[in-house]
Amino acid sequence: MAVAELRFEQHLVRGLLREQHPDLAHLELRDVSGGWDNQQWRLGEELAVRLPRTERAPALLHIEQTWLPRLAGRLPLPTPAPVRVGRPSSRFEHIWTIARWVEGEPADRAPITRIEAAEILAGFLTALHHRAPADAPANPPRGMPLSGLGPVDGWFELIADHPHADAARELWERAVAAPAWPGPPLWLHADLHPANVVVRDGMLAGVIDFGDLCSGDPAFDLSAAWILLPAGAAGRFFDAYERADEATITRARGWAVLRALALIGIGQNGRLGRPGGKPTWEPAGYATLERALASRGFGYGESGIRGRRRSG
Repeated sequence: MAVAELRFEQHLVRGLLREQHPDLAHLELRDVSGGWDNQQWRLGEELAVRLPRTERAPALLHIEQTWLPRLAGRLPLPTPAPVRVGRPSSRFEHIWTIARWVEGEPADRAPITRIEAAEILAGFLTALHHRAPADAPANPPRGMPLSGLGPVDGWFELIADHPHADAARELWERAVAAPAWPGPPLWLHADLHPANVVVRDGMLAGVIDFGDLCSGDPAFDLSAAWILLPAGAAGRFFDAYERADEATITRARGWAVLRALALIGIGQNGRLGRPGGKPTWEPAGYATLERALASRGFGYGESGIRGRRRSG
């Protein structure tokens, strides 16, 4: 069920800073729009404060606080690595974070337009996709076998009147039928979508929100080739990534379709249970669907799919 969006006021953040990190409390504090699980403020020029505001948010922050500092040093793009941890107190009952600010506009507002971003994204995922330790978080269904996902009919109902709904379903079924990931679980960002990357001058410039970080099949992350990159860039991305075989690419394309449906549903006034909806996500979802269906083997052009629906 959708929940009301909870907002905290700046004076709470300022009080927490004075209480726990007084050396930072003098810095300018500015509201940042967006975000579901955490509300965010920019702190000075280089930092951000994030406070959890949903039931699951403290656990996501804990994952980010625990694991991102260990991974950030090997990643070739800026990330919001935590620099300070806020502790529960009488003023605020949950953990919170002071992290690095990543400069740029979210891709749901300023999409990636430069095809060279394919190599940038491939380099980031190559650096991230290493064998995860046994105690790495699990986050099903992200990174899990597609065959274990269960019924997806409700997702496809979101595009029941779409002229290429059958092709999208076919692509998903091909992905489910593809061989499963045979290797060890790898580190995954597990939430690469347009609101979780930042863009400058049309180029991918940073990756944010590592709360869903987990281990598993890299195909889940590789779906970002269609979710984030401009049309025609997926082949260039996989050439640069190098480590994906045909089955992995097929699974990744299937995940792209399902995640496109999620973007569409969330964009339609929170139909998938998120507060308020995200209007910029629906066009991002249709763009993802268009790029996935335009991939080799389906025979569709790269135009004319996004947002088209049958009347009635």
